[in-house]
Amino acid sequence: MRPYHQIPILECGEPLIPIPLELFAVESPHPYEKLGAPYGEHSPYYLRQSVVECLIQAQNYLRSLYPNWYIQIFDAYRPVAVQQFMVDYSFAEALKQREMIEAELSPNQHQEIWEAVYQIWAAPSLDEKTPPPHSTGAAVDVTLVDDTGKIVDMGSPIDELSERSLPDYYANNESPQAKQYHTHRELLRDVMLKAGFCRNPREWWHFSYGDQMWAWLSNQSHPHNSFTARYGRFHIN
Repeated sequence: MRPYHQIPILECGEPLIPIPLELFAVESPHPYEKLGAPYGEHSPYYLRQSVVECLIQAQNYLRSLYPNWYIQIFDAYRPVAVQQFMVDYSFAEALKQREMIEAELSPNQHQEIWEAVYQIWAAPSLDEKTPPPHSTGAAVDVTLVDDTGKIVDMGSPIDELSERSLPDYYANNESPQAKQYHTHRELLRDVMLKAGFCRNPREWWHFSYGDQMWAWLSNQSHPHNSFTARYGRFHIN
């Protein structure tokens, strides 16, 4: 269980709505759909209504700084079935990278690989008290696209199972390239935080508004307040 799962959820019942994709950049086809992830009718580019409004604010703020830049939406609402699919896929990819076969793994090797996967991926829990953040419709994975239409280099790809995914990985690196990566990450953070989002401490690309992680991070920043989550796992009728 993650620390933020201790935060109570007071579901507000807000609807899941389509993101107005004409305002953003998107990858087409969607990266997880290409892999065969079992999305339902409301995904991948849906979020809770207030989260969409915050995302539009973030895009408007970015455009005030860089008129022809866009926030690129990588992933948004993610059903638990997709979470399970991607966890299993990531485990299989980690095996390939290590040139290992699952049946030949020692218990320690097995545990080490799963721990690496769960550094990035939330457990695909069906427990109402511990929903994966993306299953609430309150979390979004994003990056930036510059005025030439190119994805801004953040120093690591989204979903990489390594320490390079940590937001401040390049913070104390003096090389010009590393400084540029960190500057790009800070720009993304700044435009998202200005719109009310909080950033996942372990992933430079993951931001949320209104879920358990957001409430937990908000409580860390404002210890005199007591934030609760307003979004639990979204149930499609």
